[in-house]
Amino acid sequence: MNWQEIIFYFIGGLGIFLFGIKFMSDGLQKTAGDKMRRLLAKYTSNPVMGVLTGIVVTILLQTSTGTTVMAIGLVNAGLMTLKQAIGVIMGANIGTTMTAFIIGIKIEKYALPIIAVGAFFLFFLRKKTYQYIGQVIFGFGMLFLGLSTMGEGLKPLRELPLFVDLTVELSHNPVLGVLVGTVFTMIVQSSSATIGVLQTIADEGMIELRAALPVLFGDNIGTTITAVLAAIGASVAAKRAALVHVTFNVIGTIIFVTALPLVYNVVLWLGSDVNIRMQIAYAHGLFNVTNTLIFLPFVSYLALLVSKMIPGKMEELEFRPKYLDARLLATPSVALGQAQHEILRMGNYARETLVDAVNYFFNKDERARNMAIQKEELINELDRKITEYMVKIQQSALNPKESAKASVLMQTINDLERIGDHAENIVELAEYTITNKIVFSTEALQEMEQMIKLTDETISHALQALERDDHQAAKTVLENERELDQMERRFRKNHIARLNNNLCNGNAGAVFLDVLSNLERIGDHSKNIAQYVLYGE
Repeated sequence: MNWQEIIFYFIGGLGIFLFGIKFMSDGLQKTAGDKMRRLLAKYTSNPVMGVLTGIVVTILLQTSTGTTVMAIGLVNAGLMTLKQAIGVIMGANIGTTMTAFIIGIKIEKYALPIIAVGAFFLFFLRKKTYQYIGQVIFGFGMLFLGLSTMGEGLKPLRELPLFVDLTVELSHNPVLGVLVGTVFTMIVQSSSATIGVLQTIADEGMIELRAALPVLFGDNIGTTITAVLAAIGASVAAKRAALVHVTFNVIGTIIFVTALPLVYNVVLWLGSDVNIRMQIAYAHGLFNVTNTLIFLPFVSYLALLVSKMIPGKMEELEFRPKYLDARLLATPSVALGQAQHEILRMGNYARETLVDAVNYFFNKDERARNMAIQKEELINELDRKITEYMVKIQQSALNPKESAKASVLMQTINDLERIGDHAENIVELAEYTITNKIVFSTEALQEMEQMIKLTDETISHALQALERDDHQAAKTVLENERELDQMERRFRKNHIARLNNNLCNGNAGAVFLDVLSNLERIGDHSKNIAQYVLYGE
């Protein structure tokens, strides 16, 4: 027995398999990722709809982890309630069984032709949509090539007494099987991958179905680690959603391990005429469907349980328009006033996004980072909703004054959205700074703080001018914007001087200049808003 060959085949095959899943999932998300996010936000009005939506999204994206993390992000943003997220998480667990069923179909011998078709789409077709489809096909083929490679490498282990003894022990000790599955999946961070490995090992005759079932249940616990990691530093609501995922799988595993003889017989009955890979897929489906049916009537109690386990005040953003009402469109002047209120709300969020971004930049506060990202998403959502509402208003019969105001408000929406984008850029610069351990000179920090303070005041005055039609506030914005331009030029010169005197390195300098540039652009957009107020254009 050549151990080097076994190890190389296994880790190489596992690598190909993981790449296949990731590549296929990425292709699916590029094709429909944003649509799936909107689907989650829209069709989760009750737990049952949440389950169905979670199933559909996970089947389409081929990643329960991605769906669960997406749901946690939506809860963190206030776009989804905890009860809605519970349904989605249950649905995601059911949807992920599709991968196991795909693996259950033995088509390894067609892996290379499938890869060839995917490669043709990727390299010979120019349209992005076809390339994404090619990515999905290529990843699908790589998945089966990885399975085949792993299976080839693991065959010699069937004759190894140590491995035979281990599988016998797993048959008699289900708790050990659960532990093995949990730890393996926590390391790999993909239940689809570890279940695929389990199916391959079973197919090679290295483990019996009875011993494989507890490992399978442990895989379902291990996959929750990604959701837990996603909730670190997030809101209380997001942490509760992650805990739901853990609780759902742990309690389900306890139930199924306790009833293991019954589960084993049911799986044999369901899969009496299929291979063991498909039997494991049946068991995976049975676990998640049954678990969902058990928990679904108790969603409210589950939400209450995790709320007790993770106490704290929920900080939820209202991730939808607050003032827009379709019924008011019959009275365009009133609808226009409501749209202005919503735009001002959007503007306040844009300003808060900058404050959170700056807090993260200087204090490395993860909570501030998450709030900045979520508020920027909220700004984008409001941008779409307000624009749609304004278009409907402008289709009505407006008098010249109202028409001019509507035009100003439409232009303002874009400037506020861009302010949010620049604030998000500062978050990304902060992430780069933390990752690369960049240190700024005292002078650079003081200059950034000085420019940030003036930028924040400029946004505040711009919003005041818009809200009250305050021409004095608008003129203050123009003065501040000129000062921001001068600051940027002066601080750039100072930066060059520091570089020449070796008081600052290139990485720190590049980030410093990017921060100044984003702040200056925020000043420009604030100036645009002030000019709309002063001149109506």
